[in-house]
Amino acid sequence: MMKDRIWTKNFIVISLINFLSILMFYLLIVTIASYAIETYQVSTSIAGLVSSIYVIGALIGRLLTGRIIGKVGPSKILRYGVVLFFVSACLYFIEIHIAFLLFNRFIQGIFVGVIGTAAGTIIAHILPASRKGEGIGYYSLSVILASAIGPFIGIFLMKFDNGNFYIFGLNVLLSLIMIIVLTFIRLDKQMFSSSHEEVKEESFISKFMEPKSIPISFVALLMGFVYSGVMSFLSFYAEEINLVDAASVFFIVYALATIFTRPYCGKLMDKKGPNLIVYPCLVLFALGMFLFGNASSSWILLVSAALIGLGFGNFNSIAQTIAVKVTEPHRFGLATSTYYIFYDMGLGFGPYLLGLIVPLVGYRSIFLWMVPIIIISIPLYFVLHGRKAKLYI
Repeated sequence: MMKDRIWTKNFIVISLINFLSILMFYLLIVTIASYAIETYQVSTSIAGLVSSIYVIGALIGRLLTGRIIGKVGPSKILRYGVVLFFVSACLYFIEIHIAFLLFNRFIQGIFVGVIGTAAGTIIAHILPASRKGEGIGYYSLSVILASAIGPFIGIFLMKFDNGNFYIFGLNVLLSLIMIIVLTFIRLDKQMFSSSHEEVKEESFISKFMEPKSIPISFVALLMGFVYSGVMSFLSFYAEEINLVDAASVFFIVYALATIFTRPYCGKLMDKKGPNLIVYPCLVLFALGMFLFGNASSSWILLVSAALIGLGFGNFNSIAQTIAVKVTEPHRFGLATSTYYIFYDMGLGFGPYLLGLIVPLVGYRSIFLWMVPIIIISIPLYFVLHGRKAKLYI
């Protein structure tokens, strides 16, 4: 019997759009702070705000999109988001004042939140129910690839004279490609008809979030918080422990470990449920962070990258699948938005909070303190979702 198809044209195009938007996010997040310091002579704290305000914008974009996507429809929302993202990419060439750069970073973050929520909602609808875990696993690989390739390209282009000019130009080109590939999408409007159903709202929160998705999303917030330290402070930590060369391929190893295991994890979730994947993932993530915080050689650092990829990388896609599967189809937009709001909060505010503590205790201590947070999340997951997971899968 032929399986329900995952790799349709719509699936590929939506995944490509998501990949390009996230690629530009990571491309800029590793370079924009230094650009702000060089161009506007701002303080380190303001440069950090230039970097992180993007995530704040994404949070707002997801919150607003989750609210209106059921009325407007995800395909129309996606078109608006992609076009406006292109406009914001062009605005980087205007060097007026640091306030204008902050404003542009903020609104582009909003558009990324819009694109991500709309794209994730479409994916949740077009994937067959029997292969949703596997499909979302493949789809979320676009984020993993972008998180590995984006920083690599950004750091590479910064080596050239006027490197920021090339980075901004690449952003314009990639956002234009997003507009072009968007024209190849052909979606059946009837597929999203359930999104327009009138549903009685039981609370103020349910108008902006999906309450059923909040428990697993809260666990994702904690995991995003833990991983944010790795993402933001790896380069500084690597210099401190004299492992700069190994750190340059850290995210490549992380991505490879995730890419080669995620499809298998998605299939296993569809057949056996999420618990069989989530618990080992959290254990592997904790072990990876322990090795990361104790790294004294290149091989230990890269083994930690692989373990973090196996643990955190796979947990992320499984958690996103859970957030969608616990709710009804007409709430898929809100469920997707809810998951990423919590996840982005951990990923976005983590560097700021951890950055306040680093001067007091150092990088090693910060990373080792993350291990108990992961361990505590294991029984927390059981209480919030694991004990009743079989009801939804």
